[in-house]
Amino acid sequence: MNTEVLNPKSALLLEAGLNVLHFESQEWLGTIDFWKDEIKFFDILLKKKEPQEDHQKDFRKILEDLEGIHVNLFKYMENDIIAHEKILSRLQKNEKGVSDSIYRENHRKLMVRMDSFKNEFLKFKKIVFKFVKNL
Repeated sequence: MNTEVLNPKSALLLEAGLNVLHFESQEWLGTIDFWKDEIKFFDILLKKKEPQEDHQKDFRKILEDLEGIHVNLFKYMENDIIAHEKILSRLQKNEKGVSDSIYRENHRKLMVRMDSFKNEFLKFKKIVFKFVKNL
C-alpha cells in the first residue's frame, strides 16, 4: 500500500477554514512569481561567461533547456492554482455540484505538488550555482 504522509502543519491546514486555504493558494502564486524572477536571473547568470570546454557548453545547454521546462511547469502550476481558486469561489457561493471535501482533497494534491516542485527547483538552483561557480 502506498500511503502519503503529510506533515502535521499540512494536515492542520487542510482542516482550516476556506479563507486559510485561499491564503495558502495566494502564497503559492506569489512563490511561483518569485521563481519566475529567479529563472530570469539564472538565464543572465548562465550567459554571463562563456564556457571554454565542450562538456561545459553541453551542460549549460542542458541547464538552459531545463529553465524552459521550469517556465512551462510554472505556467501549469499557476493555471491549476487559479482554477482551484475559481472552485473556491463557487464553493463559497454554495453552487450545486461543488464539494468542500473534494476541494480540500484537490488542495492537498496541489500542496504535495508545490512541495515536490519546491524541492526539485532547489536542487536545480544548486546545480546552476555550482556550474557557474566552476566556470
